[in-house]
Amino acid sequence: MYRRREFLKAVGAVGVSGGLVGCGRTASTSDQTLVVAAYPSVDAIARAAIPAWKRIHPDLNIEVISRQITDHHTAMMTALATDSYLPDVMAIEVGYLGRFSRGGGLENLAQPPFGIEAFKPEFVPYAFDEATTKTDSVVAAPSDVGPGTLLYRHDILQEAGSTIEDLQNSWENFVAVGIKLKRASGAYLVANASDVVNILIRTGVQSNQGLYFDENGQPLITTSRFVEGFTLAAQIRKASLDAQVQAWSTDWAQGIRNGKIATLMSGAWLVGHMSNWLAPQTKGLWRAAQLPQKTWAAYGGSFLALPKNITASKKRYAWDFLKLLSLNAKRQLAAFESEDAFPVLVNTYHAPFFDDPIPFLGGQRARQLWREAALNIRAVQVHSQDAFAAEVVNTALFKVLHEGKSIKASLAQAQSLLERRVGR
Repeated sequence: MYRRREFLKAVGAVGVSGGLVGCGRTASTSDQTLVVAAYPSVDAIARAAIPAWKRIHPDLNIEVISRQITDHHTAMMTALATDSYLPDVMAIEVGYLGRFSRGGGLENLAQPPFGIEAFKPEFVPYAFDEATTKTDSVVAAPSDVGPGTLLYRHDILQEAGSTIEDLQNSWENFVAVGIKLKRASGAYLVANASDVVNILIRTGVQSNQGLYFDENGQPLITTSRFVEGFTLAAQIRKASLDAQVQAWSTDWAQGIRNGKIATLMSGAWLVGHMSNWLAPQTKGLWRAAQLPQKTWAAYGGSFLALPKNITASKKRYAWDFLKLLSLNAKRQLAAFESEDAFPVLVNTYHAPFFDDPIPFLGGQRARQLWREAALNIRAVQVHSQDAFAAEVVNTALFKVLHEGKSIKASLAQAQSLLERRVGR
């Protein structure tokens, strides 16, 4: 899945974000400084908010400590576990939220003096729900979301005599169009067959369940969602319709630039990266649409949390800064325009920016599509073992696609491994 976490991991390693600052520093203990720990591009959003903050609290400085995303979350887990070098505000990517919510080191923002429940109607519903535990604690505030979208080369689609409706109507048609595309232009339908798995396992998730675990914490790997996803991926691989390249690899980027990859299923934020540095030479050739079969899926998202064990005086200001980033419409829209951080506040969704044409997409008003997606996505329960489960499922899929293992046997083995993991 082309999640923003993967992009941030990639750019963190090479410094694409414009330089990571403070990577070796620890949180400040000064009463005159509020420390915010973040990763790209949440760090840039936090820094951009400093002038607005200084108008509210001119005597309190903001220090933003930025690390590459994996290092950031490792440092935050260590800080919470050891109760040392805690920042006053920490960013958490949605994929890590399950781990952080179980530790007990974060403030329950539903409790006084925060009372974030009063602001719940202002947030995109699914994002707020993702931060809410089974005991109705709210461990973090959403700060941006990643509505999923299908990006496609409309020129390649036209060359094959197909339409976007052909791609969207059904997965059967999706594969059939891929065959036509390959014959007409030599382009691959998708970068990797695994891309469709990450969509299909998000289709039909039952209420109170997660992607990988049910409401009782038991694995769901042998259910129909996974069987259908693996089956479709195997069909795509057998028909040689995927380029067999990994997201953010050199071959992946080159395939996007030279027209060898016809569709991408990702978060809306990918368009900004494509237009700015990934494939600016393809401007005007891409279009956006909803994911096939109107699947509503999220690709990434950021949250802001407050550690419990910071001083009471700092906590009040930390809450103010959190609200400035998450509950201030002006700051939300500024982050959207500068960093492609899709807003979490529904009262921003009628801003003129949503109706502006996007030159990279040939003037398409695609933000209207992404707004629709954001409002239709439903939350899935997070689990502390989600990241491990994703690795297990990816390994199972690898065995099917590369080693010829049967889908039934591979999923059963993955199910068994996760059962042992959660049974400890």
